[in-house]
Amino acid sequence: MSEKTEMSTDLALLGVLAVLWGASYTFIKIGVETIPPVTFIAARTLIAGAILLTVIRWRGLAMPADPATWRRFAFQACLNSVVPFTLIAAAERSVDAGLATILNSTSPIFTFLLTALITRHEPVTMRKLVGVGAGIVGICLIIGTQALGGLGHQLWAQLAIVIATVSYAGAAIFGRGFKGLDPMIPAAGSMLCGAVILVPLSLVVDQPWTLAPSAASILALLGLSVFSTALAFVIYFRLIHTLGSVGTTSQAYLRVPIGVGIGAVFLGESLGATAWVGMAFVVAGVAAMTIPARQVKLAR
Repeated sequence: MSEKTEMSTDLALLGVLAVLWGASYTFIKIGVETIPPVTFIAARTLIAGAILLTVIRWRGLAMPADPATWRRFAFQACLNSVVPFTLIAAAERSVDAGLATILNSTSPIFTFLLTALITRHEPVTMRKLVGVGAGIVGICLIIGTQALGGLGHQLWAQLAIVIATVSYAGAAIFGRGFKGLDPMIPAAGSMLCGAVILVPLSLVVDQPWTLAPSAASILALLGLSVFSTALAFVIYFRLIHTLGSVGTTSQAYLRVPIGVGIGAVFLGESLGATAWVGMAFVVAGVAAMTIPARQVKLAR
């Protein structure tokens, strides 16, 4: 596959990932209406992990057997599912899906800062700085100042989403350590480890056999588990290795208009009037952070 074709594929997958994760906020909002957050996320990780494991077996692959790799899976699960999934689900009981999308979209910023200050595995370039700035401007224009006016309310819930965002940033960097594995294997391993942690907690805290979830919540759980988790994480781990941690998390800029738009259609949440101008900044920011710098030879 040529470099140009591979980059086109990666950018298309980045867009798909943005749609899948943009829809997840609406799925969560509907799901936690009748299913407690811990049980909802426990079921999400269990269903997604089971689907991924089935596909892995169907493909003739095998999960690693060494304890060291499973410890890494468990740590990745804490960073990328157990902590952020549960915090966001709990927060969305009082925060709109659109506002959750905005707050969680700052993951590229934290990834960029963690990369620049700690790991330094990716160069800090002016192009990426411009991309970060353009993305922030685009988000503000898309959402509008009126939508951000609620930032003073439900402070604990908003802080929980920010903590979840920092956790995602750490996961994006730690996920690079699985480069030698098929992308589905760390995705399945982290989901299964997340289920092992959350299912017992759900049984103790929520006693799920006593719940009576609505049909809408169950369908939202299935959509979240199959599409926004199982499929999304396979794409995520592939892009971590091809676009890098900062480039992969930059899909958050695309996720904002998608997530807010889905919330507007299905939950009646409103969009800002300057969305089209903001979209231009969003696209520019994503391009600046994901398209690699190329050496251009000038004709002599």
